[in-house]
Amino acid sequence: MTGTWFRIVLRLIFLILLQGLIVNRLDLWQGYMLPWVYIFGVLMLPFETPRWLTLFIAFGTGLLIDLFTNTAGVHTGACTLLGFVQPLVLRTLAPREGYESGQTPTIQDLGLGWYITYATTLTLVHHVTLFFLELWRFTPFFTTFGKALLSALATLVMLVLGQYLIFKPDRRRK
Repeated sequence: MTGTWFRIVLRLIFLILLQGLIVNRLDLWQGYMLPWVYIFGVLMLPFETPRWLTLFIAFGTGLLIDLFTNTAGVHTGACTLLGFVQPLVLRTLAPREGYESGQTPTIQDLGLGWYITYATTLTLVHHVTLFFLELWRFTPFFTTFGKALLSALATLVMLVLGQYLIFKPDRRRK
């Protein structure tokens, strides 16, 4: 179990550095697509993670991204909401027989369809919250919502690619 948490911490550190040093410098479609790949660390927390720990990890991750991007708590708020909503989404998407012990929210464990639904829901929650907190108003609603959707799409593509690059295919799954 210690090895698992060591990998989780390393993954979070890597994703925060990747976001802060490389991904933030990407200019996709004149700034309308802003992938936020650091949420991958929160999305990949094991099913057995206590809710308080999920919230703490999400808060800390958002705080570190805020320090990197010099935003006043925008990522902290969006990421903490992501950590709050994640167990609810997991409960809603749970298979009839429930999650097996040791299972993780990966394409290899639960399939592409399940992962797309899970990641899309949580990415949209995070991105819509993030972009509207950043503006602090709803006036250019459709522009901001469109930017959140395009950014969520870019993030989802990177999350799915990350799944296939990081995790080995499970030979047991058919």
